[in-house]
Amino acid sequence: MKNVVTRFAPSPTGNLHIGGARTALYAYLWARKHNGKFILRIEDTDQSRYKEDAEESIFEGLRWLSMEWDGDVIYQSSRTDIYREHAQMLIDAGKAYNCFCSPERLETMRQLQRKKNRAPKYDKTCAKLSAEEVADKISAGESHVVRLNIPQEGSVTVNDLVRGDITFNNSELDDQVLLKSDGFPTYHLANVVDDHDSEVTYVIRGEEWIPSTPKHIVLYKAFGWEPPKFAHLSLFINKGGGKLSKREGAASLLEYRDQGYLPEAVINFIAFLGWNPKTEEEFFTTEELIKVFELTNINTANPIFDTEKLDWYNGHYIRNMSVEDLLAACKPYLPDDQSTEYLTKIVALEQERLKRFSDIEEGTKFFFSETLEYSTEDLIWKKNSAEDTKNYLQLVHDELEKIEDWTAEHMNTIIITWIKDQPFGNGDVLWPLRYSLTGTKASPSPFEVASVLGKEATLQRIKKAISLL
Repeated sequence: MKNVVTRFAPSPTGNLHIGGARTALYAYLWARKHNGKFILRIEDTDQSRYKEDAEESIFEGLRWLSMEWDGDVIYQSSRTDIYREHAQMLIDAGKAYNCFCSPERLETMRQLQRKKNRAPKYDKTCAKLSAEEVADKISAGESHVVRLNIPQEGSVTVNDLVRGDITFNNSELDDQVLLKSDGFPTYHLANVVDDHDSEVTYVIRGEEWIPSTPKHIVLYKAFGWEPPKFAHLSLFINKGGGKLSKREGAASLLEYRDQGYLPEAVINFIAFLGWNPKTEEEFFTTEELIKVFELTNINTANPIFDTEKLDWYNGHYIRNMSVEDLLAACKPYLPDDQSTEYLTKIVALEQERLKRFSDIEEGTKFFFSETLEYSTEDLIWKKNSAEDTKNYLQLVHDELEKIEDWTAEHMNTIIITWIKDQPFGNGDVLWPLRYSLTGTKASPSPFEVASVLGKEATLQRIKKAISLL
């Protein structure tokens, strides 16, 4: 078996998104599984759309997921002379030709083809020009491109490792532009030349490139090169079966980092978007993924991008963190004027509930507020009256005031036991107690909150609620 070489080849026209990260991950895992090379190439020949910050997001995103590439980054923009030389090699061999057709003629040609219900493709007019005619047009400075001369007979079969054999008739393939009129290569020429020069053995990319693959195979054969093996990945869809919006998952990879997701969670989540280990195991380290990953276990069905699953993964890893590490991760979302001891208690309390680090900001605001804003109606449990609620709060205030062991477990035991002997139920007391301490309908138990707030602050908040009633 040849030394396995894979590559990730994004265009720096926008930030690295999570779909691109999955493509990179599969290429990375396959290379590492075979002790091969994982190459990073920046496809930046379209300088009009180049964004410097997008390039940086690619580097930063891959490093965040600990996918370090081998060797230096390859930039296509530094290889334009190489592409031109290869285009000329194809022209000299009769495998490509100069095309001088104007945009207007091409558009007219396509409109006629559509009227006849034919797929728009170039009609090979310029392939019939003599060498003298071509030389004269070039000498006259006529604008031109270089096109691949695809044979009209026969077919091309793509041996896809995910989808099996896919056959295309040559008569259906367009004579693809290889070199644009400005001398810059198209994706097709640069892609094939770079993959060959880098000795890439496996091309792993999205299914949107399937229609281009037979043209690439024709191009490989025109150069007399052996094509790599191909694996085309299905695109993500949302729960409704439609295209992903940015809110649903088409956003930048680093946005997930900034929202408080762990790289371990993202790695596991994207690994399972289209791949299955054929076991019941759902949590893998990257090293474990490298051992079990197989390209033939990639599914052809479009994977559903479900952020609830990502939250589930992230929650699992958060619960397995030490409190010290969790506090460090949550620090950006917490006030910086609080003691480490106080923040540690809050983080420890929230650890079981957190899905993302950023959730702690909204979920713990009541711990840092001197006064809570809520209405008297919110304090009242079901059909109780304000007067009843006021009495229940006063009673529980008096019971709590007697307690010395200010731990959640002890308070819970004392108060629940006390309620059993009263003519009212748990909800009558615990709902207004919790609401008076947090001002929110979703929070940890009132005793857990009280244990963090401390006895003095707890009793003050209950008194405040009583005064409102």
